[in-house]
Amino acid sequence: MRVKDLPEEDRPRERLLRLGPEALSDRELLALVLGAGRPGCDAIELAARLIDERGGLSALAIGDAHALERLPGMGPARAVRVTAAFELARRAIRTAPRRRIRGSADLAAVAGPFLQGLSHERVIVIACDSAGGVLRVIPLTEGAADRSLIPVRDVMSAVLTIGGTGFGVAHNHPGGRVEPSPSDIRVTARLREASETVGLRFLDHVIVTATAWARVP
Repeated sequence: MRVKDLPEEDRPRERLLRLGPEALSDRELLALVLGAGRPGCDAIELAARLIDERGGLSALAIGDAHALERLPGMGPARAVRVTAAFELARRAIRTAPRRRIRGSADLAAVAGPFLQGLSHERVIVIACDSAGGVLRVIPLTEGAADRSLIPVRDVMSAVLTIGGTGFGVAHNHPGGRVEPSPSDIRVTARLREASETVGLRFLDHVIVTATAWARVP
């Protein structure tokens, strides 16, 4: 059923105003961002096709505007609108009140928005103050799928440059494998040793996937 054929109270905009955004499906929320459909395809159907075409909402969220522009029914204006909406969401997460790292689960929770949904491996450093408060999340390297690239010297330099006294490291495994590799374990030992040398507190090293996380021993 097309949006215009729905009773007015059942249309996405009216339902959001009445029930809140949590009551809407992914495709309904995306339809509101798109604003309109195209001939023969209303906004909700177009939203559903976009999510399916990109392989899910997470993949759509990290899509480049130029790539989105080439999808059927998009064009530059809609591609920019969708890209801007997802970027605002990421910034809202990043600028939330300062979080405190008390353990591995906290580290994984802070790292998740920066690592989940990527098709390549990324390493980030989470620099903290003496109380474990997050000072900054620093993207360190971008690599190929399931290949850890963690330059230990660059980690120490990044934390010291912004005045951090402690840090954690996180990276993703795009393939979904949460178990640490031998190289993950080796680099964790090197991070721990280097942190002691320069007087920093090493909090932990975690692997994050789309649905899980694990601590690297």
